[in-house]
Amino acid sequence: MSFPVNSEPYGGERHMQEYGKEEKIETDYIDQAEVANADRPNRRLEAPPLVRDMTPEQRIHTEKALVRKIDGRLLPAIIIMYIMNYLDRNNIASARLAGLQTDLNLTSTQYQTSVSILFVGYLLMQIPSNLLLNKIGLPAIYLPSVMIVWGIISGATAACQTYGSLIAIRFLLGFVEAAYFPGCLFFLSSWYTRKELAFRSAILYSGSLISGAFSGLIAAGITNGLNGARGLLAWRWLFIIEGSVTVFIAFFAYFVLPNFPRTTKWLSEEERQLAVWRLQEDIGTDDWTGSGEQSFWHGMKLAFLDVKMWILMVMLFGIVASGSVTNFFPTVVQTLGYGKVQSLLLTAPPYVLAVITAFLNAWHADRTGERYLHVVLPLLVGVVAFILAAATTATAPRYVAMMLMVPGVYTGYVVVLAWISNSIPRPPAKRAASLAAINAVSNASSIYASYMYPESAGPRYEVAMAVNCATAVMAILMATLLRVMLVRLNKKLDRGEHVEGAVVAGEGVPGEAAKKGFRFLV
Repeated sequence: MSFPVNSEPYGGERHMQEYGKEEKIETDYIDQAEVANADRPNRRLEAPPLVRDMTPEQRIHTEKALVRKIDGRLLPAIIIMYIMNYLDRNNIASARLAGLQTDLNLTSTQYQTSVSILFVGYLLMQIPSNLLLNKIGLPAIYLPSVMIVWGIISGATAACQTYGSLIAIRFLLGFVEAAYFPGCLFFLSSWYTRKELAFRSAILYSGSLISGAFSGLIAAGITNGLNGARGLLAWRWLFIIEGSVTVFIAFFAYFVLPNFPRTTKWLSEEERQLAVWRLQEDIGTDDWTGSGEQSFWHGMKLAFLDVKMWILMVMLFGIVASGSVTNFFPTVVQTLGYGKVQSLLLTAPPYVLAVITAFLNAWHADRTGERYLHVVLPLLVGVVAFILAAATTATAPRYVAMMLMVPGVYTGYVVVLAWISNSIPRPPAKRAASLAAINAVSNASSIYASYMYPESAGPRYEVAMAVNCATAVMAILMATLLRVMLVRLNKKLDRGEHVEGAVVAGEGVPGEAAKKGFRFLV
Protein backbone atom coordinates (compact mmCIF):
# COMPACT_ATOMS: atom_id res chain seq x y z
CA MET A 1 0.00 0.00 0.00
CA SER A 2 1.24 3.48 -0.75
CA PHE A 3 0.08 6.90 0.28
CA PRO A 4 0.25 9.83 -2.11
CA VAL A 5 2.41 12.76 -1.20
CA ASN A 6 -0.66 14.98 -1.36
CA SER A 7 -4.28 14.07 -1.88
CA GLU A 8 -5.40 17.03 -3.93
CA PRO A 9 -4.47 17.50 -7.61
CA TYR A 10 -1.00 18.72 -8.50
CA GLY A 11 -0.75 22.45 -8.49
CA GLY A 12 -3.82 22.98 -6.25
CA GLU A 13 -4.21 25.93 -3.88
CA ARG A 14 -2.87 24.06 -0.85
CA HIS A 15 0.18 23.06 -2.91
CA MET A 16 0.85 26.65 -3.78
CA GLN A 17 0.61 27.70 -0.15
CA GLU A 18 2.83 24.85 1.03
CA TYR A 19 5.51 25.17 -1.62
CA GLY A 20 5.46 28.95 -1.64
CA LYS A 21 6.01 29.43 2.07
CA GLU A 22 9.42 29.88 3.63
CA GLU A 23 10.43 26.55 5.13
CA LYS A 24 13.85 25.66 6.43
CA ILE A 25 14.82 22.09 5.69
CA GLU A 26 17.33 20.73 8.16
CA THR A 27 18.49 17.87 5.98
CA ASP A 28 17.91 16.47 2.52
CA TYR A 29 18.21 12.83 3.54
CA ILE A 30 18.08 11.19 6.93
CA ASP A 31 20.76 8.82 5.66
CA GLN A 32 23.14 11.67 4.98
CA ALA A 33 22.42 13.95 7.89
CA GLU A 34 25.48 13.21 10.00
CA VAL A 35 28.03 12.84 7.22
CA ALA A 36 27.13 14.09 3.79
CA ASN A 37 25.30 17.26 4.71
CA ALA A 38 27.38 18.36 7.66
CA ASP A 39 29.19 21.06 5.73
CA ARG A 40 26.73 21.61 2.89
CA PRO A 41 24.13 24.39 2.64
CA ASN A 42 20.54 23.28 3.04
CA ARG A 43 18.28 23.36 -0.01
CA ARG A 44 14.63 24.28 0.05
CA LEU A 45 12.35 22.09 -2.01
CA GLU A 46 9.66 24.21 -3.58
CA ALA A 47 8.04 24.09 -6.99
CA PRO A 48 10.04 25.95 -9.66
CA PRO A 49 8.41 29.08 -11.14
CA LEU A 50 7.07 27.62 -14.40
CA VAL A 51 5.49 24.68 -12.55
CA ARG A 52 4.13 26.90 -9.76
CA ASP A 53 2.32 29.05 -12.32
CA MET A 54 0.44 26.10 -13.88
CA THR A 55 -3.23 25.51 -13.19
CA PRO A 56 -4.10 21.96 -12.08
CA GLU A 57 -5.47 21.23 -15.57
CA GLN A 58 -2.34 22.55 -17.24
CA ARG A 59 -0.16 20.51 -14.91
CA ILE A 60 -1.99 17.27 -15.71
CA HIS A 61 -1.94 17.92 -19.46
CA THR A 62 1.71 19.01 -19.52
CA GLU A 63 2.87 16.07 -17.40
CA LYS A 64 1.08 13.53 -19.59
CA ALA A 65 2.67 15.05 -22.68
CA LEU A 66 6.07 15.07 -20.95
CA VAL A 67 5.85 11.39 -19.99
CA ARG A 68 4.84 10.47 -23.55
CA LYS A 69 7.82 12.44 -24.86
CA ILE A 70 10.20 10.73 -22.44
CA ASP A 71 8.75 7.32 -23.27
CA GLY A 72 9.09 7.89 -27.00
CA ARG A 73 12.67 9.04 -26.78
CA LEU A 74 14.06 6.76 -24.07
CA LEU A 75 12.25 3.42 -24.11
CA PRO A 76 12.64 2.26 -27.76
CA ALA A 77 16.37 2.96 -27.64
CA ILE A 78 17.09 1.14 -24.38
CA ILE A 79 14.92 -1.84 -25.40
CA ILE A 80 16.79 -2.32 -28.67
CA MET A 81 20.12 -1.87 -26.89
CA TYR A 82 19.15 -4.43 -24.25
CA ILE A 83 18.03 -6.91 -26.91
CA MET A 84 21.56 -6.78 -28.30
CA ASN A 85 23.09 -6.87 -24.81
CA TYR A 86 21.25 -10.08 -24.02
CA LEU A 87 21.83 -11.61 -27.44
CA ASP A 88 25.57 -11.01 -27.27
CA ARG A 89 25.74 -12.43 -23.76
CA ASN A 90 23.67 -15.58 -24.28
CA ASN A 91 24.16 -16.46 -27.94
CA ILE A 92 26.77 -18.99 -26.83
CA ALA A 93 23.84 -21.33 -25.98
CA SER A 94 22.64 -21.19 -29.60
CA ALA A 95 26.24 -21.34 -30.84
CA ARG A 96 26.62 -24.64 -28.99
CA LEU A 97 23.85 -26.16 -31.09
CA ALA A 98 25.39 -24.57 -34.19
CA GLY A 99 28.71 -26.38 -33.70
CA LEU A 100 30.88 -24.27 -31.34
CA GLN A 101 31.58 -27.05 -28.85
CA THR A 102 32.48 -29.57 -31.55
CA ASP A 103 34.59 -27.16 -33.62
CA LEU A 104 36.70 -26.03 -30.65
CA ASN A 105 36.91 -29.58 -29.22
CA LEU A 106 35.48 -28.47 -25.88
CA THR A 107 34.54 -30.92 -23.18
CA SER A 108 31.19 -30.43 -21.48
CA THR A 109 32.96 -28.92 -18.45
CA GLN A 110 35.00 -26.54 -20.62
CA TYR A 111 31.85 -25.32 -22.34
CA GLN A 112 30.17 -24.76 -18.97
CA THR A 113 33.19 -22.79 -17.78
CA SER A 114 33.09 -20.61 -20.89
CA VAL A 115 29.48 -19.76 -20.01
CA SER A 116 30.13 -19.05 -16.33
CA ILE A 117 33.35 -17.03 -16.77
CA LEU A 118 31.36 -14.20 -18.34
CA PHE A 119 29.60 -13.60 -15.05
CA VAL A 120 32.87 -13.23 -13.15
CA GLY A 121 33.63 -10.13 -15.22
CA TYR A 122 29.97 -9.16 -14.97
CA LEU A 123 30.15 -9.19 -11.18
CA LEU A 124 33.33 -7.17 -10.90
CA MET A 125 32.29 -4.17 -12.97
CA GLN A 126 28.69 -3.42 -12.00
CA ILE A 127 29.14 -1.27 -8.89
CA PRO A 128 32.09 0.80 -10.22
CA SER A 129 30.27 1.34 -13.51
CA ASN A 130 27.01 2.51 -11.92
CA LEU A 131 28.80 4.88 -9.55
CA LEU A 132 30.78 6.27 -12.49
CA LEU A 133 27.58 6.77 -14.50
CA ASN A 134 26.01 8.59 -11.55
CA LYS A 135 29.15 10.70 -11.13
CA ILE A 136 29.48 11.90 -14.72
CA GLY A 137 25.72 12.24 -15.36
CA LEU A 138 25.97 11.55 -19.11
CA PRO A 139 24.18 8.24 -19.85
CA ALA A 140 23.59 9.32 -23.46
CA ILE A 141 27.36 9.15 -24.00
CA TYR A 142 28.35 6.44 -21.55
CA LEU A 143 25.87 3.68 -22.46
CA PRO A 144 26.35 3.76 -26.28
CA SER A 145 30.14 3.89 -25.84
CA VAL A 146 30.03 0.79 -23.68
CA MET A 147 27.80 -0.86 -26.27
CA ILE A 148 30.31 -0.29 -29.08
CA VAL A 149 33.04 -1.95 -27.03
CA TRP A 150 31.01 -5.02 -26.13
CA GLY A 151 29.78 -5.35 -29.75
CA ILE A 152 33.39 -5.47 -30.97
CA ILE A 153 34.30 -8.04 -28.30
CA SER A 154 31.27 -10.19 -29.13
CA GLY A 155 32.08 -10.15 -32.84
CA ALA A 156 35.66 -11.13 -32.04
CA THR A 157 34.37 -14.39 -30.52
CA ALA A 158 34.11 -15.66 -34.11
CA ALA A 159 37.92 -15.65 -34.30
CA CYS A 160 38.38 -18.01 -31.34
CA GLN A 161 40.36 -21.14 -32.16
CA THR A 162 41.08 -22.50 -28.69
CA TYR A 163 39.44 -22.93 -25.32
CA GLY A 164 41.78 -20.33 -23.79
CA SER A 165 40.88 -17.64 -26.32
CA LEU A 166 37.17 -18.31 -25.77
CA ILE A 167 37.59 -17.94 -22.01
CA ALA A 168 39.44 -14.62 -22.41
CA ILE A 169 36.83 -13.19 -24.78
CA ARG A 170 33.93 -14.25 -22.59
CA PHE A 171 35.50 -12.70 -19.47
CA LEU A 172 36.07 -9.38 -21.26
CA LEU A 173 32.55 -9.45 -22.68
CA GLY A 174 31.05 -9.83 -19.21
CA PHE A 175 33.29 -7.10 -17.80
CA VAL A 176 32.07 -4.56 -20.38
CA GLU A 177 28.43 -5.69 -20.64
CA ALA A 178 28.10 -5.30 -16.86
CA ALA A 179 27.66 -1.55 -17.31
CA TYR A 180 24.42 -1.72 -19.25
CA PHE A 181 21.58 -3.32 -17.27
CA PRO A 182 22.15 -1.78 -13.80
CA GLY A 183 22.98 1.48 -15.59
CA CYS A 184 19.61 1.39 -17.33
CA LEU A 185 17.75 0.63 -14.11
CA PHE A 186 19.35 3.67 -12.50
CA PHE A 187 18.68 5.66 -15.68
CA LEU A 188 14.95 4.83 -15.56
CA SER A 189 14.69 5.62 -11.85
CA SER A 190 16.10 9.08 -12.62
CA TRP A 191 13.24 9.85 -15.05
CA TYR A 192 10.13 8.09 -13.71
CA THR A 193 8.12 8.27 -10.49
CA ARG A 194 7.70 5.24 -8.25
CA LYS A 195 4.29 4.33 -9.68
CA GLU A 196 5.57 4.57 -13.26
CA LEU A 197 8.70 2.52 -12.69
CA ALA A 198 7.52 -1.12 -12.61
CA PHE A 199 5.94 -0.92 -16.06
CA ARG A 200 9.00 0.84 -17.52
CA SER A 201 11.28 -1.74 -15.91
CA ALA A 202 9.16 -4.42 -17.56
CA ILE A 203 9.50 -2.64 -20.88
CA LEU A 204 13.27 -2.56 -20.43
CA TYR A 205 13.47 -6.21 -19.46
CA SER A 206 11.24 -7.15 -22.38
CA GLY A 207 14.41 -6.60 -24.40
CA SER A 208 15.96 -9.71 -22.87
CA LEU A 209 12.75 -11.70 -23.24
CA ILE A 210 12.36 -10.63 -26.86
CA SER A 211 15.97 -11.51 -27.53
CA GLY A 212 15.35 -14.90 -25.92
CA ALA A 213 12.45 -15.42 -28.29
CA PHE A 214 14.32 -14.28 -31.39
CA SER A 215 17.78 -15.66 -30.61
CA GLY A 216 16.55 -19.14 -31.43
CA LEU A 217 14.95 -17.94 -34.65
CA ILE A 218 18.07 -16.01 -35.69
CA ALA A 219 20.32 -18.95 -34.85
CA ALA A 220 18.04 -21.30 -36.78
CA GLY A 221 18.22 -19.05 -39.84
CA ILE A 222 22.01 -18.70 -39.67
CA THR A 223 22.49 -22.43 -39.05
CA ASN A 224 20.30 -23.24 -42.03
CA GLY A 225 21.62 -20.64 -44.47
CA LEU A 226 25.21 -19.68 -43.63
CA ASN A 227 26.85 -22.86 -42.37
CA GLY A 228 30.05 -23.17 -44.41
CA ALA A 229 29.64 -19.81 -46.20
CA ARG A 230 33.08 -18.37 -47.04
CA GLY A 231 34.59 -21.29 -45.19
CA LEU A 232 33.11 -20.34 -41.82
CA LEU A 233 30.83 -22.51 -39.69
CA ALA A 234 27.43 -21.21 -38.64
CA TRP A 235 28.42 -20.43 -35.06
CA ARG A 236 31.14 -18.02 -36.23
CA TRP A 237 28.65 -16.20 -38.47
CA LEU A 238 26.33 -15.93 -35.48
CA PHE A 239 28.88 -13.88 -33.51
CA ILE A 240 29.99 -11.81 -36.51
CA ILE A 241 26.48 -10.78 -37.51
CA GLU A 242 25.16 -10.05 -34.03
CA GLY A 243 28.32 -8.18 -32.97
CA SER A 244 28.21 -6.01 -36.10
CA VAL A 245 24.54 -5.16 -35.58
CA THR A 246 25.32 -4.15 -31.96
CA VAL A 247 27.98 -1.64 -33.05
CA PHE A 248 25.69 -0.25 -35.76
CA ILE A 249 22.83 0.33 -33.29
CA ALA A 250 25.15 1.94 -30.73
CA PHE A 251 26.11 4.74 -33.13
CA PHE A 252 22.44 5.71 -33.53
CA ALA A 253 21.89 5.62 -29.75
CA TYR A 254 24.23 8.61 -29.36
CA PHE A 255 21.63 10.79 -31.13
CA VAL A 256 18.54 9.42 -29.40
CA LEU A 257 19.17 8.85 -25.69
CA PRO A 258 18.65 11.69 -23.19
CA ASN A 259 20.88 12.38 -20.20
CA PHE A 260 19.35 13.11 -16.80
CA PRO A 261 16.40 15.55 -16.53
CA ARG A 262 18.65 18.47 -15.51
CA THR A 263 21.12 17.86 -18.34
CA THR A 264 18.88 17.00 -21.32
CA LYS A 265 18.86 19.67 -24.01
CA TRP A 266 15.83 18.60 -26.05
CA LEU A 267 13.43 19.47 -23.22
CA SER A 268 12.02 22.98 -23.06
CA GLU A 269 12.68 24.92 -19.87
CA GLU A 270 9.11 24.26 -18.70
CA GLU A 271 9.47 20.53 -19.40
CA ARG A 272 12.85 20.41 -17.67
CA GLN A 273 11.51 22.07 -14.53
CA LEU A 274 8.50 19.73 -14.48
CA ALA A 275 10.64 16.63 -15.12
CA VAL A 276 12.82 17.48 -12.13
CA TRP A 277 10.00 18.63 -9.87
CA ARG A 278 7.72 15.62 -10.29
CA LEU A 279 10.54 13.37 -9.05
CA GLN A 280 11.14 15.67 -6.07
CA GLU A 281 7.42 15.71 -5.38
CA ASP A 282 7.14 11.92 -5.60
CA ILE A 283 9.80 11.26 -2.96
CA GLY A 284 9.88 14.60 -1.15
CA THR A 285 13.60 15.15 -1.69
CA ASP A 286 15.88 16.17 -4.52
CA ASP A 287 17.50 13.68 -6.90
CA TRP A 288 20.52 14.04 -9.20
CA THR A 289 21.61 17.70 -9.26
CA GLY A 290 25.23 17.66 -10.40
CA SER A 291 28.37 15.58 -10.51
CA GLY A 292 29.93 17.48 -7.62
CA GLU A 293 27.47 15.99 -5.13
CA GLN A 294 27.92 12.36 -6.21
CA SER A 295 30.31 10.55 -3.89
CA PHE A 296 31.49 7.08 -4.90
CA TRP A 297 32.33 5.78 -1.45
CA HIS A 298 29.59 7.55 0.48
CA GLY A 299 26.90 6.19 -1.85
CA MET A 300 28.30 2.69 -1.42
CA LYS A 301 28.50 3.09 2.35
CA LEU A 302 24.88 4.20 2.62
CA ALA A 303 23.76 1.29 0.44
CA PHE A 304 25.61 -1.32 2.46
CA LEU A 305 24.28 0.05 5.77
CA ASP A 306 20.66 -0.31 4.65
CA VAL A 307 19.30 -3.75 5.58
CA LYS A 308 16.66 -3.47 2.85
CA MET A 309 19.41 -3.73 0.24
CA TRP A 310 20.56 -7.09 1.64
CA ILE A 311 17.03 -8.48 1.66
CA LEU A 312 16.47 -7.34 -1.92
CA MET A 313 19.85 -8.81 -2.86
CA VAL A 314 18.94 -12.27 -1.58
CA MET A 315 15.50 -12.02 -3.17
CA LEU A 316 16.83 -11.15 -6.60
CA PHE A 317 19.58 -13.76 -6.27
CA GLY A 318 16.88 -16.39 -5.71
CA ILE A 319 14.93 -15.28 -8.76
CA VAL A 320 17.92 -15.08 -11.08
CA ALA A 321 19.25 -18.40 -9.78
CA SER A 322 15.93 -20.09 -10.52
CA GLY A 323 15.95 -18.45 -13.95
CA SER A 324 19.42 -19.78 -14.78
CA VAL A 325 17.67 -22.41 -16.88
CA THR A 326 17.36 -19.76 -19.61
CA ASN A 327 21.13 -19.85 -20.16
CA PHE A 328 20.68 -23.47 -21.26
CA PHE A 329 17.15 -23.29 -22.60
CA PRO A 330 17.98 -24.54 -26.13
CA THR A 331 19.75 -27.55 -24.59
CA VAL A 332 16.83 -28.26 -22.25
CA VAL A 333 14.29 -27.91 -25.07
CA GLN A 334 16.34 -30.30 -27.21
CA THR A 335 15.60 -33.04 -24.65
CA LEU A 336 12.10 -33.16 -26.15
CA GLY A 337 13.69 -35.15 -28.96
CA TYR A 338 13.50 -32.74 -31.89
CA GLY A 339 16.32 -31.72 -34.24
CA LYS A 340 18.55 -28.68 -33.79
CA VAL A 341 16.54 -26.24 -35.92
CA GLN A 342 13.20 -27.38 -34.48
CA SER A 343 14.57 -27.08 -30.94
CA LEU A 344 15.77 -23.54 -31.62
CA LEU A 345 12.31 -22.64 -32.96
CA LEU A 346 10.59 -24.15 -29.92
CA THR A 347 12.52 -21.83 -27.58
CA ALA A 348 10.57 -18.81 -28.87
CA PRO A 349 6.99 -19.31 -27.52
CA PRO A 350 7.92 -19.35 -23.78
CA TYR A 351 9.67 -16.00 -24.15
CA VAL A 352 6.76 -14.51 -26.08
CA LEU A 353 4.41 -15.58 -23.28
CA ALA A 354 6.82 -14.11 -20.71
CA VAL A 355 6.77 -10.72 -22.47
CA ILE A 356 2.97 -10.66 -22.32
CA THR A 357 2.71 -11.72 -18.67
CA ALA A 358 5.52 -9.39 -17.57
CA PHE A 359 3.81 -6.39 -19.20
CA LEU A 360 0.40 -7.19 -17.72
CA ASN A 361 1.80 -7.89 -14.25
CA ALA A 362 3.96 -4.75 -14.16
CA TRP A 363 1.13 -2.57 -15.52
CA HIS A 364 -1.18 -3.85 -12.78
CA ALA A 365 1.53 -3.42 -10.13
CA ASP A 366 1.94 0.24 -11.09
CA ARG A 367 -1.80 0.79 -11.31
CA THR A 368 -2.42 -0.61 -7.82
CA GLY A 369 0.87 0.36 -6.16
CA GLU A 370 1.11 -3.21 -4.81
CA ARG A 371 4.41 -5.09 -5.09
CA TYR A 372 4.42 -8.25 -2.94
CA LEU A 373 1.74 -10.37 -4.62
CA HIS A 374 2.96 -9.30 -8.06
CA VAL A 375 6.30 -10.89 -7.17
CA VAL A 376 5.21 -13.97 -5.22
CA LEU A 377 2.36 -15.35 -7.35
CA PRO A 378 4.41 -15.68 -10.57
CA LEU A 379 7.21 -17.38 -8.59
CA LEU A 380 4.73 -19.99 -7.35
CA VAL A 381 3.90 -20.76 -10.99
CA GLY A 382 7.62 -21.16 -11.64
CA VAL A 383 7.97 -23.62 -8.75
CA VAL A 384 5.19 -25.76 -10.23
CA ALA A 385 6.89 -25.66 -13.65
CA PHE A 386 10.24 -26.85 -12.26
CA ILE A 387 8.58 -29.70 -10.39
CA LEU A 388 6.67 -30.76 -13.50
CA ALA A 389 9.80 -30.69 -15.69
CA ALA A 390 11.69 -32.93 -13.26
CA ALA A 391 8.80 -35.32 -12.68
CA THR A 392 8.09 -36.54 -16.22
CA THR A 393 9.71 -37.33 -19.56
CA ALA A 394 6.48 -37.12 -21.56
CA THR A 395 6.75 -34.51 -24.32
CA ALA A 396 3.47 -32.58 -23.77
CA PRO A 397 3.72 -31.92 -20.02
CA ARG A 398 7.46 -31.17 -20.31
CA TYR A 399 6.85 -28.49 -22.93
CA VAL A 400 4.02 -27.07 -20.81
CA ALA A 401 6.56 -26.84 -17.97
CA MET A 402 9.01 -25.07 -20.27
CA MET A 403 6.27 -22.67 -21.35
CA LEU A 404 5.69 -21.76 -17.69
CA MET A 405 9.32 -21.63 -16.52
CA VAL A 406 10.31 -18.36 -18.19
CA PRO A 407 7.08 -16.45 -17.38
CA GLY A 408 7.09 -17.86 -13.84
CA VAL A 409 10.52 -16.44 -13.12
CA TYR A 410 10.61 -13.18 -15.05
CA THR A 411 7.03 -11.95 -14.62
CA GLY A 412 7.77 -11.10 -10.98
CA TYR A 413 11.42 -10.27 -11.62
CA VAL A 414 10.61 -7.00 -13.40
CA VAL A 415 8.51 -5.85 -10.44
CA VAL A 416 11.42 -6.53 -8.06
CA LEU A 417 13.62 -4.31 -10.24
CA ALA A 418 11.21 -1.43 -9.59
CA TRP A 419 10.83 -2.40 -5.93
CA ILE A 420 14.56 -1.78 -5.43
CA SER A 421 14.30 1.87 -6.49
CA ASN A 422 10.98 2.22 -4.63
CA SER A 423 12.57 1.00 -1.38
CA ILE A 424 15.93 2.81 -1.73
CA PRO A 425 14.95 6.00 -3.56
CA ARG A 426 17.46 8.61 -2.39
CA PRO A 427 20.17 9.82 -2.54
CA PRO A 428 21.03 8.89 -6.15
CA ALA A 429 24.54 7.66 -5.32
CA LYS A 430 23.05 5.22 -2.81
CA ARG A 431 20.41 4.09 -5.29
CA ALA A 432 23.03 3.59 -8.00
CA ALA A 433 25.25 1.52 -5.69
CA SER A 434 22.28 -0.54 -4.45
CA LEU A 435 21.01 -1.34 -7.93
CA ALA A 436 24.47 -2.39 -9.09
CA ALA A 437 25.30 -4.44 -5.99
CA ILE A 438 21.96 -6.25 -6.00
CA ASN A 439 22.14 -7.00 -9.71
CA ALA A 440 25.79 -8.10 -9.49
CA VAL A 441 25.25 -10.56 -6.65
CA SER A 442 22.05 -11.88 -8.23
CA ASN A 443 24.02 -12.83 -11.33
CA ALA A 444 26.61 -14.71 -9.25
CA SER A 445 24.33 -17.73 -9.58
CA SER A 446 25.24 -17.91 -13.25
CA ILE A 447 28.83 -18.78 -12.29
CA TYR A 448 27.84 -22.12 -10.77
CA ALA A 449 24.57 -22.70 -12.63
CA SER A 450 26.32 -23.76 -15.83
CA TYR A 451 27.60 -26.87 -14.06
CA MET A 452 24.06 -27.99 -13.23
CA TYR A 453 23.17 -28.62 -16.87
CA PRO A 454 25.64 -31.21 -18.22
CA GLU A 455 24.23 -33.19 -21.14
CA SER A 456 24.52 -36.31 -19.01
CA ALA A 457 21.89 -34.91 -16.60
CA GLY A 458 19.23 -34.76 -19.30
CA PRO A 459 16.43 -35.08 -20.01
CA ARG A 460 14.96 -34.26 -16.58
CA TYR A 461 17.86 -32.35 -14.97
CA GLU A 462 16.54 -33.29 -11.52
CA VAL A 463 19.31 -31.56 -9.55
CA ALA A 464 19.00 -28.32 -11.53
CA MET A 465 15.22 -28.25 -11.22
CA ALA A 466 15.39 -28.96 -7.47
CA VAL A 467 17.87 -26.11 -6.97
CA ASN A 468 15.66 -23.80 -9.07
CA CYS A 469 12.68 -24.67 -6.86
CA ALA A 470 14.67 -24.00 -3.69
CA THR A 471 15.96 -20.62 -4.85
CA ALA A 472 12.49 -19.56 -6.02
CA VAL A 473 11.08 -20.42 -2.58
CA MET A 474 13.96 -18.45 -0.98
CA ALA A 475 12.96 -15.43 -3.07
CA ILE A 476 9.35 -15.79 -1.89
CA LEU A 477 10.51 -15.83 1.75
CA MET A 478 12.65 -12.72 1.23
CA ALA A 479 9.75 -10.91 -0.44
CA THR A 480 7.62 -11.76 2.60
CA LEU A 481 10.31 -10.46 4.97
CA LEU A 482 10.69 -7.23 2.99
CA ARG A 483 6.94 -6.65 2.99
CA VAL A 484 6.78 -7.11 6.78
CA MET A 485 9.66 -4.64 7.21
CA LEU A 486 8.17 -2.02 4.89
CA VAL A 487 4.73 -2.27 6.52
CA ARG A 488 6.40 -1.72 9.90
CA LEU A 489 8.29 1.30 8.58
CA ASN A 490 5.11 2.77 7.08
CA LYS A 491 3.34 2.41 10.43
CA LYS A 492 6.21 4.24 12.13
CA LEU A 493 5.92 7.01 9.54
CA ASP A 494 2.15 7.15 10.09
CA ARG A 495 2.83 7.74 13.79
CA GLY A 496 5.35 10.44 12.94
CA GLU A 497 8.26 8.52 14.43
CA HIS A 498 10.83 9.54 11.83
CA VAL A 499 13.68 11.48 13.42
CA GLU A 500 14.64 14.68 11.65
CA GLY A 501 18.32 15.46 11.46
CA ALA A 502 19.41 12.01 12.66
CA VAL A 503 20.33 8.72 11.05
CA VAL A 504 17.76 5.95 11.23
CA ALA A 505 20.19 3.05 11.12
CA GLY A 506 19.46 0.43 8.51
CA GLU A 507 16.09 1.85 7.48
CA GLY A 508 17.00 4.46 4.92
CA VAL A 509 13.85 6.56 5.39
CA PRO A 510 14.24 9.92 3.60
CA GLY A 511 13.71 12.46 6.36
CA GLU A 512 12.27 15.38 4.42
CA ALA A 513 10.23 12.95 2.34
CA ALA A 514 8.66 11.52 5.49
CA LYS A 515 7.41 14.99 6.44
CA LYS A 516 5.72 15.29 3.06
CA GLY A 517 3.90 11.94 3.29
CA PHE A 518 6.38 9.48 1.74
CA ARG A 519 5.42 5.82 2.24
CA PHE A 520 7.11 2.69 0.94
CA LEU A 521 5.29 0.65 -1.70
CA VAL A 522 4.47 -2.83 -0.41
